[in-house]
Amino acid sequence: MMFKDGAPLYSYEVVRESGENVMYVNYLGADVVPSLVDSGQVMAATIGNLREESNISRVVFVQQRNYAHDFSQIKMLVEVANLIDFLIKQERIVSEDKLAHLGLFYQEAYSFFNYVINEVLPMDPVRAYRELRGELFSKKAKGGADALEYIRLLEKVIGYFNNLELIRRVKDNFDSYVSGDRGIYNEVFRADIMPNFTFTRMVARLPEDAEIVKQYKVAKGSSESLVTIFRRPNKAKLVYHLSPPEYLLDEDHHMLLNLARNVLIEHRPTAEEFTDPERTRQVFFNVARDLISDLAGNKNVVLSYSDLKKLANILVRHTIGFGVLEVLLEDEDLQDIMVNAPVSLSNIFVRHNEFGECVTNLVPSMEDADSWAAKFRMTSGRALDEANPILDTNLELGKISARVAIIQQPLSAGGLAYTLRRHRSKPWTLPLFIKNGMIDSMTAGLLSFMIDGARTMLVAGTRSSGKTSLLGALLLEIMPDKRIITVEDTLELPVSAMRKLDYDILSMKVRSALGGESAEVSAEDGIRASLRLGDSSLIVGEIRSGEAKALYEAMRVGALANVVAGTIHGASPYGVFDRVVNDLDVPATSFKATDLIVVANPIKSADGMHSWRRVLSVSEVRKHWEKDPLREGGFVDLMKYNVESDKLEPTDDLINGDSEIMKDIASNVKGWAGDWDAVWDNVMLRAKIKQETVDFAERENLPEILEGEFTVMSNNAFHQISNEVVEDVGLPKGDVVFGKWKRWLELESKKLVV
Repeated sequence: MMFKDGAPLYSYEVVRESGENVMYVNYLGADVVPSLVDSGQVMAATIGNLREESNISRVVFVQQRNYAHDFSQIKMLVEVANLIDFLIKQERIVSEDKLAHLGLFYQEAYSFFNYVINEVLPMDPVRAYRELRGELFSKKAKGGADALEYIRLLEKVIGYFNNLELIRRVKDNFDSYVSGDRGIYNEVFRADIMPNFTFTRMVARLPEDAEIVKQYKVAKGSSESLVTIFRRPNKAKLVYHLSPPEYLLDEDHHMLLNLARNVLIEHRPTAEEFTDPERTRQVFFNVARDLISDLAGNKNVVLSYSDLKKLANILVRHTIGFGVLEVLLEDEDLQDIMVNAPVSLSNIFVRHNEFGECVTNLVPSMEDADSWAAKFRMTSGRALDEANPILDTNLELGKISARVAIIQQPLSAGGLAYTLRRHRSKPWTLPLFIKNGMIDSMTAGLLSFMIDGARTMLVAGTRSSGKTSLLGALLLEIMPDKRIITVEDTLELPVSAMRKLDYDILSMKVRSALGGESAEVSAEDGIRASLRLGDSSLIVGEIRSGEAKALYEAMRVGALANVVAGTIHGASPYGVFDRVVNDLDVPATSFKATDLIVVANPIKSADGMHSWRRVLSVSEVRKHWEKDPLREGGFVDLMKYNVESDKLEPTDDLINGDSEIMKDIASNVKGWAGDWDAVWDNVMLRAKIKQETVDFAERENLPEILEGEFTVMSNNAFHQISNEVVEDVGLPKGDVVFGKWKRWLELESKKLVV
């Protein structure tokens, strides 16, 4: 919240946010930083405000930085405010007639209670408590019957103090602090800090009794942030503590950003500007940089070039951008970012590649949630309202991309909620999956063979199983001389990266099956249209609705010409069949157009604390069955995961050459028809090349050869070398091809080192 110019210093406003009352107190222009710990005046003013407005869940001190205290802290001050009112109004402890019965101690008690209740208690409740106990000890030490009534009254008032949570929380620390030392309030009061140009709260304090598990930096230059992972006693979730650059600025930089934001916030981006977000952000960056530079000159603030760039980036992020979400998306170790409803009452959660689900130190506001929703509506062109409470879209920020799922009322009772699935900045490859253990080299070789054989396949799995990433890696096994058409309702496949690798690839964005009506074409119409766009491989991002029938039409038409592939939810080959036939109404006979089903699922450790993505099976679908492929032997596993060895292992059917799909591929290749040994040699050749790529990258410390660019080069080299060997000896013999390819690898790797 921003106070308007001319708002009285120390005035407050109460704002209703996500079902709670938030008190904003104006400290803009104050000489001191508002701190409950350091300043008795700030504490007294806050308690005074709470005596007027007791139904408050959060207090925010508004300055160049905003300092927010949550309900657990404010509740303690509300108790103090209520006690002051009770002692003055009900007990009338500071009134003359109430104390008249104390006789000789009347005047002393009147003076003491007025001093403690009216002067000390609002500014320093702990000191007030200690003053009361000191007075009680003194009167008991002197003794005398005349003091009994006064002693009883002191004991009664001290009893009220003993019921204060604030006193209970700090009592054990009394010996560590002398009376009047405000450092004792550090034990209970810690402000969440947020710059005045953003609405997201950052819990700056570190978790109590926490152990640092890991610390690392994300991004570079002006966007560099520090991430600290904490483990807390008796807590299953670890803490992902983020320190973004915007929360660590000095006061002059905060002032410049506040002034600049007030200027830029007047601009309301239009939908047209979001058609080219990268260009729009560059334009806004230039404007922000010039504006901040001018303001710095007017305010006599010296800025270095790096400071100016950092402030301009921060300003863009918190005006036309997505604020702290962008900072989180810079972390390549994050898979998912979850913003739960009601947003202002919930910390952001993340799913970390190494540490699983973690709770962050970031709490967004309704302003954040509403602003993000408006921008996602504009960028996607899709509705998000009560009639259409679901929005699936994607977010592109330079090299960073993410899938975004948003829900709101009435589906989400608490209002807007977000889940962002972060995509790897570079496309996944089969060598990368070999390295992280999701597949082994033999499976990679087998899948590469199937892709070259133009088979139809489904990559199945549960949520977060990596099926879309695996499908993206398989796309890089398609030779660049083949055209590819992708059909997605939310853009997740690495289309942009593949264009840069000289692929002829066309991306079709269709209407979401989960959203409401829009101007977009349905997925089934998109798939049918793709069949009229020339000879192409067809890749469907996710099969979940009426597009299934259209996809199987495409499979039946294109099975012998090009790869047709997609992802689908399913935990087993039969689970895929059940979903396609029984849920999506595809005729059972049409399902036979599926050649291969690859199942990927997370596996968990025995303690339930860790999980890993693994391909669990590669199965072919045979064509002889009539009604039920499971009962009639229609599913034949070629590779099967062994949980004990944590590896995929070839089945007897594959080793013995009992694969109808592979035989079918071989029947169309000169020299392979009827020669299983030659087919098997080619699969093992591909596996050997994939494994050598991974091993070579590790030996020579060249991780870049596992990435998409080198993978495509390697695949091209493999095919060219294979063609040369075929011309020489009639078949692409594995040992000959591998020797030539390895020499190619050594030569190309030297170029990388140089």
